[in-house]
Amino acid sequence: MKSNGYFPVIGLEVHVELKTVSKMFCGCPALFGSKPNRLICPVCTAQPGSLPVINKAAMEIAVRAALSLNCRINPVSIFARKNYFYPDLPKSYQISQYEQPLGENGYLGLESGKKVLIKRVHMEEDTGKLLHSIGSRQLDYSLVDFNRSGIPLLEIVTEPDIFTVDDAYEYLSYLRIVLRYADISECDMEKGTLRCDANISVLKEDLGKSFGIEGRALGTKAEIKNMNSFKAVKEALLYEFERQIKVLEEGGRIVHETRLWDDKKMFTAPMRSKEEAHDYRYFPEPDLLPMSFGEDYLAKIKRMLPEMPQDRKKRFMEKYGLSDYDAGVLTSEKALADFFENVAYGDASIAKEATRWITSELMGKLNTAGKTITESPVSPDALLELIKLIKDDTISGKIAKTVLDEMFSTGAAPGEIIKKKGLKQISDEKSIIPVIEEVLRENQKAVEEYRAGKKQAMGALIGAAMKKTGGRVNPQVVNVILKQKVELS
Repeated sequence: MKSNGYFPVIGLEVHVELKTVSKMFCGCPALFGSKPNRLICPVCTAQPGSLPVINKAAMEIAVRAALSLNCRINPVSIFARKNYFYPDLPKSYQISQYEQPLGENGYLGLESGKKVLIKRVHMEEDTGKLLHSIGSRQLDYSLVDFNRSGIPLLEIVTEPDIFTVDDAYEYLSYLRIVLRYADISECDMEKGTLRCDANISVLKEDLGKSFGIEGRALGTKAEIKNMNSFKAVKEALLYEFERQIKVLEEGGRIVHETRLWDDKKMFTAPMRSKEEAHDYRYFPEPDLLPMSFGEDYLAKIKRMLPEMPQDRKKRFMEKYGLSDYDAGVLTSEKALADFFENVAYGDASIAKEATRWITSELMGKLNTAGKTITESPVSPDALLELIKLIKDDTISGKIAKTVLDEMFSTGAAPGEIIKKKGLKQISDEKSIIPVIEEVLRENQKAVEEYRAGKKQAMGALIGAAMKKTGGRVNPQVVNVILKQKVELS
């Protein structure tokens, strides 16, 4: 990606809220959407004399995330105090990690072939949330909700080795899938369980011959905040790339600063000068012991890791003969991939039908109803039963859609619905022949057109037979009998 001889150098910092029952250093519930300041205690509001205690479940989830991102886990990891004042930070410092973070030197391989290097993965606590009033000058004020204060966070920091905005977008999209596969976080940007800050600088092509991390003189970067979707990240990076080029081309210099993305006006605006690590006066957290990770413990966590999305996609293509597109859709969510495999049961002859019924029919109904695959009223076993009823000609594909509608709205089994509503397909010739004879008598024009060489007229005759039986007659059997009757008479 180049413009006027410049290319972007991008680094991303992603914060994800860990999927825990309680907060990082206290027993308060880690819930979303509660009334303000209901989920708080002396620890997460920094009352005098209160002491933090590490949430073991959060620590294990964080280790699982770091291993999923191919990081080296530090044998000993420590917490630190990150000192700064802000109204949503009651202690005036945040418990985070600086030296000896949880994991370092990882990577995430993208389908495009790009391997994004991950510098560090570290744990920290979330801050509270400020709510600003909008009104006249006399009524301007801010409120703070501490419900979010102390919720466990994982920060994932890449090296500055992303050189296109498309790669940045792909990295974020795939990172979200991996974290959801490993059951790390919901990764919902609307709820704030995934947040992204982007750092971007620009370099002239002749100054960036080597894309190695070491020894490369980087340009002055700007950090972009306030992006609430991956699309916004992409748009903000594209805008900032062009803005920085324009500043340099006009003889100006890039200021090391934090900028806010305005989603409505589609531009970045300066917020404050960018802090450096020394501005936070990091020092080890004296109230928390170091965390130690032995080889046996890490081996146990590794065994708990699921098959990763790219590996699963490749297996689906090889084992079930699925296309790249279909395998990609099915593995985009772990729950969806699990549902598919519970239908297919390793049977390639079922897999392609299962793919069509899941991706086209079932997912369409779920999306319309605002439900996820885990909320599906149609179970994998029920869908497998429906597919088998189609394959053995008990019902037609058309009737199957009617049956699926009933399954979705009532949760009833397909066999039960077919029996109750009399939907079983008619396939025996003795029952079909009278229907065919009646169709031929009533559609003489179509018969003559077919005999005259207009082969598409057969479709009209089959359609007429289907209509007379409410779609229950087997179209393949009808086709054979019709041809015999028309061509021999």
